Amino acid sequence: MKIGNINLGEQPLFLAPMEDITDPSFRCVCKIHKADFMYTEFISSDGLIRDGEKSVRKLDIYDFERPMGIQLYGHLTDAMVEAAKIAEASSPELIDINFGCPVKKIANRGAGAGMLKNIPLMIAMTEAIVKSVRLPVTVKTRLGWDEDSRNIVEVAEMLQDTGIQALTIHGRTRSQFYKGTADWTLIGEVKNNPKIKIPIIGNGDIDGPGKAKEYFNRYGVDGIMIGRAAVGRPWIFRDIKHFLERGELLPEPTVNEKAEIALFHLEKSLEFKSGQRAIFEMRRHFSNYFKGIPHFKETRLKLLTITDVEEIKKIIAEIKEKWGDFRSDDRTSIYTV
Repeated sequence: MKIGNINLGEQPLFLAPMEDITDPSFRCVCKIHKADFMYTEFISSDGLIRDGEKSVRKLDIYDFERPMGIQLYGHLTDAMVEAAKIAEASSPELIDINFGCPVKKIANRGAGAGMLKNIPLMIAMTEAIVKSVRLPVTVKTRLGWDEDSRNIVEVAEMLQDTGIQALTIHGRTRSQFYKGTADWTLIGEVKNNPKIKIPIIGNGDIDGPGKAKEYFNRYGVDGIMIGRAAVGRPWIFRDIKHFLERGELLPEPTVNEKAEIALFHLEKSLEFKSGQRAIFEMRRHFSNYFKGIPHFKETRLKLLTITDVEEIKKIIAEIKEKWGDFRSDDRTSIYTV
């Protein structure tokens, strides 16, 4: 699969951009575990053109994580064009446009998935961004706004005509948010539409090697994007790749192995962030890394409240000592073959 001149090989795996999750420390962990392509957290065009500290900080890209994309969202074409030019100056491999975020405060302003209610503006904005930068431009969107407007097959053709070089489709409407089951049927229709020549990346509910292989085969997508299933389980990329290449399921990591990954992740978070922010933003990861350990509530509470780094490391050492060789028994549900 190629996006412009970026060669990602066969059946590449993408880490979805997620606000307050896909920061450099988490991207580092996912890259080590064989994610093929990653993105920054999505960036507000308004924040970027106004030189907002949080937005500008998200532009940081490191050599170890390339190839990388910068994802932008906004509801005003001029602001999105200006933001795309600013993002291009940070030298990512591509610019991605977010037309899929369902969060109310974003969608209700007409940005993210809100753009699905104004397809003419979506197309005009995309075309303007494509013409304004030299990098490849891609789009991420959803099936439609709601069940009465699942129009992604037609929208995909219009987006392709703007000059984008790949399209990621999340298999839900905006009205679904992340509820219910992702419907890949329309993703498959887009991919198998003879008018579509650009790569199609499928997204939604991929939680293990079996489902990844099944969906590659059934729907013919060029790549798969993984989001929530990677939180606390960054080895999912490695596991899927191993299964696609060899047809074997790797064993679930032991608690000892998960603890080592969690400690590495913590060190990277401290490296990239200052003060207590590194600790606060690691908490959701700690909770997920150790999911499945029996009678873990009290220990989890400590991990979610303590702010001293050495105390956190001490707790993780105690977890290793008590549960080192334990493997959580959830492979039967998440690794269906």
